[in-house]
Amino acid sequence: MQKATVVVIGGGATGVGILRDLCMRGVDAILIEQQDLAYGTSSRYHGLLHSGGRYAVKDAEAGKECIEENTILRKIGRHCVEQTEGFFARTHLDDEDFEGKWVEACAKVGIPTIPISVEEARRLEPNLSAKIKSVYRVPDAAIDGFRMVWQNVASARKYGGRVMTYTTVVGIEHSNNQVVGMKVKNTLTGEVSNIACDFIVSAAGSWAGEIAALAGITVNVQPDRGTLIAFNHRIASRIINRLRPASDGDIFVPHGSITILGTTSASVDKPDDTIPNAKEVVELLNIGEALFEDLRSYRMLRAFAGTRPLYSADPNAKGRGASRGFVTLDHAHDGLKGFVSVVGGKFTTYRLMAEKVTDLVCNYLNVKTPCRTALEDLVDDASPALMAKARLYFPAYGAELAASRLGSEGLEKVIDRMQAKPEKRQLLCECENVTMAEVEEAAADSTSFMISDVRRKTRMGMGTCQGAFCTFRSVGAVDANGLSWGKDTNVLFKEFLQGRWKGIRPILWGNVMREMELTRGIYEGTLNINGAIDDEGK
Repeated sequence: MQKATVVVIGGGATGVGILRDLCMRGVDAILIEQQDLAYGTSSRYHGLLHSGGRYAVKDAEAGKECIEENTILRKIGRHCVEQTEGFFARTHLDDEDFEGKWVEACAKVGIPTIPISVEEARRLEPNLSAKIKSVYRVPDAAIDGFRMVWQNVASARKYGGRVMTYTTVVGIEHSNNQVVGMKVKNTLTGEVSNIACDFIVSAAGSWAGEIAALAGITVNVQPDRGTLIAFNHRIASRIINRLRPASDGDIFVPHGSITILGTTSASVDKPDDTIPNAKEVVELLNIGEALFEDLRSYRMLRAFAGTRPLYSADPNAKGRGASRGFVTLDHAHDGLKGFVSVVGGKFTTYRLMAEKVTDLVCNYLNVKTPCRTALEDLVDDASPALMAKARLYFPAYGAELAASRLGSEGLEKVIDRMQAKPEKRQLLCECENVTMAEVEEAAADSTSFMISDVRRKTRMGMGTCQGAFCTFRSVGAVDANGLSWGKDTNVLFKEFLQGRWKGIRPILWGNVMREMELTRGIYEGTLNINGAIDDEGK
């Protein structure tokens, strides 16, 4: 039986942030996640590192937290952040009176807003609508949710942190009103086991209500689904927010070579209700045209959705009417010591949420070590010597990108693989510049069990071709390395392609349909993965 002082439930940004903070303070901790890390909301959003401008009018405290954490994450997580800056643009459809309230509210919480002329804004962002009425610059940025989660884990592991993926909680065990452990189930094998612990922290996001219910405790978390569209273009170089009260379809975020438009807001019954539909896509396009008139001419890559974990003491509060602040619930007040839930909040404030929860846990454990997560970088910079070495093996542009993804330690391991076998320099994913050596390094991690797990670590299959060309290469690489989970290549193909299909189906018209026919030709016509052709001649 495994033992830990603290078990953290949930492998999103808040969960891994808590794991990192606990381990940095010397607390023995293990994190469990029912799927892969960053499977849930932390990777299913637009990737905006908020300046706080979106919340300043309605929720000043949330706006203040955002601008403070924005400043911290730009420093400690700089390999995950693209410092794009942002525009708040008022269109001809928006209330002019709100503009003044917004400027005043931003000033009160310390968010800098710099007005610029519409002409200057359109010179910097030529695709912006000619009907824009006013524009302000703010310190928004784009942040890679996958990378941020994995670099928190890399940091936690340096301090002894442990991670178990595909592990779900099936029971919380207690004695004399004190937590003593939990029963868990491996979702891949069905094996049930126990973990002994003194403390449980639930950072399960939209699933927090279900986790608390295992202990007979009620936590009112309302899953709120948000759908987004990924375009195969950098429609703008900056984040573009619509200057109006927060609503649907008013944020465009550039990431690498693509742009994400979001989001919708709809209360749902289940936390895993994350399948977008064509109606939501059409609504987003209709709304988004107010900022970019030619929006429908841009190529869409996919649609995707996640659920926001909205918390309110009022069980009837839903959607954008609920607060985006966070709350730490000490269930000692519900009669069970050693159990805490953290609910609500945003990706931008994950580190602060982790600090507050860890302070509470450490107070119970009598640990006096102060929090250092705002001071210490997630991963070390690659040294000039290591970067010079990397440029000998990676393609042009690829070395810098790989260093940002992998950090110093990971980059060195991938270079070692290339040195030992130069053929590992081959690019498996041209869209995201991912080499065979990097895919093999990600596949060998103890948390990898399928190709989609490798995708979340490397971004392979997330670019222009959406896996059409890199899937068969990556399956071949996994098969050739003899990994225990890579023996049934047909299963690997289907799992990965089905995941891509879920995001393509809601946008299946025009050129997207033609592209899918090409993919179908490759995998069904050539590789026969559905077994339609009797290739054994029986």
